[in-house]
Amino acid sequence: MKLTFLGTGTSFGVPVVGCRCDTCTSKDPRDRRTRNAALVRLDGGTVLVDTPPELRLQLLAADVEALDAVWITHGHADHIHGIDDLRVFTFRGRSMPTYVSDEHIQELHDRFPYIFDPAVQPAEGTTKPRVELRSFRSGEPVQIAGAAFMPVAVPHGATTVYGFRVGELGYVTDGKCLPPEAVRALEGVRVLVLNALWFGQPHPTHFNVEEAVEAARAVGARQTYLIHLTHRVSHKELERRLPPGVAPAYDGLTVEV
Repeated sequence: MKLTFLGTGTSFGVPVVGCRCDTCTSKDPRDRRTRNAALVRLDGGTVLVDTPPELRLQLLAADVEALDAVWITHGHADHIHGIDDLRVFTFRGRSMPTYVSDEHIQELHDRFPYIFDPAVQPAEGTTKPRVELRSFRSGEPVQIAGAAFMPVAVPHGATTVYGFRVGELGYVTDGKCLPPEAVRALEGVRVLVLNALWFGQPHPTHFNVEEAVEAARAVGARQTYLIHLTHRVSHKELERRLPPGVAPAYDGLTVEV
């Protein structure tokens, strides 16, 4: 299994529009962070995690020519507002299996009626994404691309984010904590992915770096990668300050699991 980080930034992305801080003006390409997405490449196919606004550019950068399924973690704009870029994979009539929790399905219908309302049909000679929503529930594994994906629910303010465990990979984005059942679901993974905004100041709906490190210790993965990073932390600073076994991810990084 291979995991590719397509985007590792928070909802503003890095650089932030109009900002001249050290990270936003950095020449280190690892400090250029698009909105959050990833690819999980399995023997049975390739699964895209989330559809952020930069999805087309991310797919081009990663030289992606085909997808077999999509996993949507939740309905916030920075994770789904690139959903129209799935159109290139479906315009020949194929539908894209897209896995989303029961509680977020209506949100997608409300946000994108042109996709999900069957009464809305594209004009002759034009297309719309053919997205086939398949629901899942927390704690009930689903088979995707020949592998069992176990949904892992974590709190994110007023909503719930659904990460997953597949084999020895655990992936959690946009969480504030790992409930005991999430820790149990993730125990034994070799590679863990967690969100972390910055050092110090707590955030009401996300881990800061210190909280993410504590969560990583609770799970006990051999290697943890931090994503959803803000411009308040540079890649080099994170490398310098993080403990062994915890590292910042960056756009384009591919790891074997």
